[in-house]
Amino acid sequence: MGDFNIFHHMPWSSTYSIYFFVIGISSALFFFSMLSWFRQEFEPLRKSAFYVSFALMVVGGLLLIVDLSQPLRFLNMLNPSYLNFTSPLAWGGMNLLSFGAVSAAYYWMMRKNDETDSRRLAVLGSILALGLPVYTGFDLTVHQNRPVWNTPLMPILFVAMSLLSGAAVASFLAGTHEKLLAMLRRFMLWSAGAVGVMLVSLLGTTAYGGVGQELTFMFMTTGTLGTIFIGVGMLLGTAAPIALLLAPFGKQQQGMMIAAVLILVGGMALRYSILVGGQIVQTYF
Repeated sequence: MGDFNIFHHMPWSSTYSIYFFVIGISSALFFFSMLSWFRQEFEPLRKSAFYVSFALMVVGGLLLIVDLSQPLRFLNMLNPSYLNFTSPLAWGGMNLLSFGAVSAAYYWMMRKNDETDSRRLAVLGSILALGLPVYTGFDLTVHQNRPVWNTPLMPILFVAMSLLSGAAVASFLAGTHEKLLAMLRRFMLWSAGAVGVMLVSLLGTTAYGGVGQELTFMFMTTGTLGTIFIGVGMLLGTAAPIALLLAPFGKQQQGMMIAAVLILVGGMALRYSILVGGQIVQTYF
């Protein structure tokens, strides 16, 4: 009793899909900035990747605040006595605030040309950055009665999508540095492959689950949502970039740029369709 709730509306608005998109890119770009301290190929990305990462983190935070029914309630996240540490939302909020604080300190140390502390903060920030897509997936996974969401794949899928979208944005920041572009091309290929495998697995388990899962599979593979998820997300934004990057043209900068655009369009489509797909059944039944 009480295992199923009928909502008839989507409590998670489409704003969250934009948040998932920008915060995933922010996390990955900080990771690439961190790599610049350990891999020479990534050195051209050190500052530019960080600046874009910080800007997107601010945008993501503002999206969450604006989406609150009472936006000033975000100040409660700054009050330790108010936090409910048994709630995943509390841990997610602390993760985001901690990432912001470390990012600001990292910027300050880079301005001071303090390489030792910059390197340490880069590593710490990358750990916190990894927690953002992991938390996003976990926050969806814990909803037991939401088909598509309730799977251990979610945190891993969001990490892979974060790296994929982040590498796509980084390719625009890389300029003409051939070694860096080659590394980013590998990131895009492997991340896109991992995303594709997980999406096929997700569809397979959803198609042969219970009634709620089968209905969700039907909604996500037909009609408008099916076009967004299968057509734009999986085919145009995942399969097509893989094919392009594997072709000789995909090894050139122009080919990578086209693949990056497709990846970003597909990444937004996947996040939107996963967010909506997990809630759509309850709007009908």
